[in-house]
Amino acid sequence: MSAEETIRKTVTENDVVLFMKGTKMMPQCGFSSRVAGVLNYMGVEFADVNVLADEQIRQGIKDYSDWPTIPQLYVKGEFIGGCDIVTEMTLSGELDQLFAQHGIGFDQDAADKIREANA
Repeated sequence: MSAEETIRKTVTENDVVLFMKGTKMMPQCGFSSRVAGVLNYMGVEFADVNVLADEQIRQGIKDYSDWPTIPQLYVKGEFIGGCDIVTEMTLSGELDQLFAQHGIGFDQDAADKIREANA
């Protein structure tokens, strides 16, 4: 299976996927850590793909999304964005709305606490 096929299969078979450096329990870069931390804190179930473990996936995800940086968040097969976009969406409440629209479980109280802490 090509890297593109592997990526397509991963994003379509999982409701939420984070392509990141490291894993959700052991991020290996600050940006990946921030996004994984938000998702973990909000109680979102997500698949993590460690791009450091496979150079073809690391480059392939950039080609797939036409986005040059990692991490990359996908929800229901749709590319959402990287660290800055996910941070902005979290602070504005847009990420909550996106999860709610797609029936993805998350802890609303935790999301509210993130916003309160950053107000």
